[in-house]
Amino acid sequence: MTPIHIYAPDGNVGVAARALATAPAGLAGCKLLVLDNGKPGAEVLLGHAAERIAQRTGALYLGSRRKGSAATPCEPELLHELEAEADLILTGTAD
Repeated sequence: MTPIHIYAPDGNVGVAARALATAPAGLAGCKLLVLDNGKPGAEVLLGHAAERIAQRTGALYLGSRRKGSAATPCEPELLHELEAEADLILTGTAD
């Protein structure tokens, strides 16, 4: 009889925890951008959410930017541009 090998799926998984960014005391006057991840409907959904956030809080919605692909991280150059232009970046849709 051929032996059966069982492998445990545990190990070093994930990345080290990071501290969250400090939340602003209020959103009035904060510049808000959307990072569209390229998934169908992401820009529409996040854009409407950003518009509502701006209406309710006094934030300034500056529009959206699109990263290269939903399957890859945001390009460093685009991320630096977003950081320079906005106080808040709204992103993160899934299927």
